[in-house]
Amino acid sequence: MQAETGGRGVGKRRGRPAASGSARSAERRRRPTVAERFEAGELSVEEASEKARETLLRILTAAPKSRRELARSLARKGYPEQVVTPLLDRFDEVGLVDDAAYAELIARTRHGERGLARRAIAAELRRRGIEDDVAADALEQIEPEDERAAAAELARKHVARTRGQDREKRVRRAVAALARKGHSPSVAFGAVREALAAEGDTGDPADDDLPPFDDA
Repeated sequence: MQAETGGRGVGKRRGRPAASGSARSAERRRRPTVAERFEAGELSVEEASEKARETLLRILTAAPKSRRELARSLARKGYPEQVVTPLLDRFDEVGLVDDAAYAELIARTRHGERGLARRAIAAELRRRGIEDDVAADALEQIEPEDERAAAAELARKHVARTRGQDREKRVRRAVAALARKGHSPSVAFGAVREALAAEGDTGDPADDDLPPFDDA
């Protein structure tokens, strides 16, 4: 037993030596940002632009982004505006950044895959920095009939999950779920009533007065 204990002790002594205080301090020392290096003259405009270009290409290789999102990413990394703006202009010119196509992609996938209504998609596009007129054009591909069909599918799924529970609670939860997807109260209630009716539950017209956002 003593031999084993001694062996472990020797193993620890043979391990990597602990870093000195100065080494730990150096590890914690903050690296200067691109902006600081640029202001200090350590980076030229051309060098900073090249680094920013490489950063943008890495980001866009992973996923498409809006111009505003890319500008935010570069700003967080410390790139100055005099580097960012001309670079993004160039990316616009060659089609590597296309807010219109990006907005159309977001609208199409969010509606088709998640059942989001135009209102919820518009809010997401705004968060992503898409201009209102560009967002409006992208949302034109979603017709009112498409929204009602998406709401009906969501309602069927939510109603099926709560089968056997109190009807009022089922209505509240399903309508609240549709509201979070951006569907209006009238569309949400209509879809939920139809989903319940498909199960043979025509319910009480008084359900129309239930508050749509109560998920209790």
